[in-house]
Amino acid sequence: MGRKFFVFMMGVLMSMQLFAVNLNTASAEELSALKGIGESTANKIVKYRTAHKFGSVEELMQVKGIGQKKFDSIKKDLSV
Repeated sequence: MGRKFFVFMMGVLMSMQLFAVNLNTASAEELSALKGIGESTANKIVKYRTAHKFGSVEELMQVKGIGQKKFDSIKKDLSV
């Protein structure tokens, strides 16, 4: 039981942050790999962060083209 629990927990922890895209450091190519984010929107994110460092993932909704619905679909894949 202990070994199975350990393996399960390691899987959960690895999936939580290992693959998160950092809004402050990701390239346009990395951002465009997110579901629903195309090249144009990725470039808008990069342009926005040159003037405003992201303090939270919710700030992404300040970028034109990122609404609540799109944000909700990708927020689990984001970090700052």
